[in-house]
Amino acid sequence: MKNSTMKMRWLLVLMLAGTSAFYANGQNTADKLLESEDRLSIGGYAQIDYNQPLSSDVHQNGNMDIHRLVMMFAYRFNERTQFVTEIEYEHVSEVYVEQAFLNYRINPWLNFRGGLLLIPMGIINEYHEPATYNGVERPNLDSKIVPSTWREIGAGFTGNIQNLNLKYQLYVVNGFKSYDDGGILRGSDALRKGRQKGAESIFTHPNLSAKFDYYGVPGLKLGLSAYLGETQTSLYDGIAKDDVAMEAMADSSVIGLNMVGFDARYSTNGWVFKGQLNYASLNNTDEYNAFTGKDLGSALFGYYLEAGYDLLNQKDTEQKLVPFVRYEKYNTHQDVEGIAKNLAYDRTDITAGIGWWMAPGAVLKADMQWFGNEATDDFDTQLNLGIGIWF
Repeated sequence: MKNSTMKMRWLLVLMLAGTSAFYANGQNTADKLLESEDRLSIGGYAQIDYNQPLSSDVHQNGNMDIHRLVMMFAYRFNERTQFVTEIEYEHVSEVYVEQAFLNYRINPWLNFRGGLLLIPMGIINEYHEPATYNGVERPNLDSKIVPSTWREIGAGFTGNIQNLNLKYQLYVVNGFKSYDDGGILRGSDALRKGRQKGAESIFTHPNLSAKFDYYGVPGLKLGLSAYLGETQTSLYDGIAKDDVAMEAMADSSVIGLNMVGFDARYSTNGWVFKGQLNYASLNNTDEYNAFTGKDLGSALFGYYLEAGYDLLNQKDTEQKLVPFVRYEKYNTHQDVEGIAKNLAYDRTDITAGIGWWMAPGAVLKADMQWFGNEATDDFDTQLNLGIGIWF
């Protein structure tokens, strides 16, 4: 496979502007719970997967997994004040808190929100319930670049300016952890291992997260996201304020991060379209890699395009039957400083499959995936079957 040209990349950016998901103006579980007038509200979702790598040369074991089982709760203290939390069990044995925030409605277009917050970047990070997206697995762009599920502790403001058809979110949050008894960030999955998830998080630098969603055209939702800041490191702890040498060493463990994202979702007459693009610029990676022995890239880039059609859209039924195809291109070594590019990190994924929504929150899924990279001309193939639940 040859490297994509800049001309092709810009063509794909323009295509994204005209495409976009299944629920173009839909809600995630937290949104639904916040709108409930009940004192105590309960929601949840589950994802059960079967993944079978396919090879013509060797036998390969499949993997069957209760990937996620999540319960969400919201408590309304009064008409203005609510608390929302999301408790997740992954792979049966791992327990995480994915959201835990207090929401105070100041007026119809301004809410204060504080606690463990989802970073509003792209689509999947906020809309990650299995019944809201096509495919058994989430797009790999939302694993390697964004990376979902990305959440940190912070506070800020959110609201919906209805006369402008504009939803906004603006938060100051804790950031990725880049160093703690060794370097954490690396080339293969970039920022993913640095997610602190609100678990005894190190704090050294505040970060800014913002997103604006426009929904003024029926069936269409456009999103623009930004994340600006620096990573967190344990090396500043205990350094004397006049110890210039130790502070310089700690500085070598910090990465500056500027990420932008664009996403578009559109549904019309049974057709469903989705697109997302993300670019991140990372500063100080040459010093960081030299200090930690890692291979972190200085720029990350990725996009995907997806299209599907509901075969039951003309029927008088709440069921949906949606065959779809998704093309992904993402590179965690889009640019590097002081190290050689690893072509295996420049990846292309193709997913084709079908989903049957028996009800709006219950879906059976099946798809095939082909995984390739610039280091080889071969594609790895995988069959996926899954069950998705959302209520």
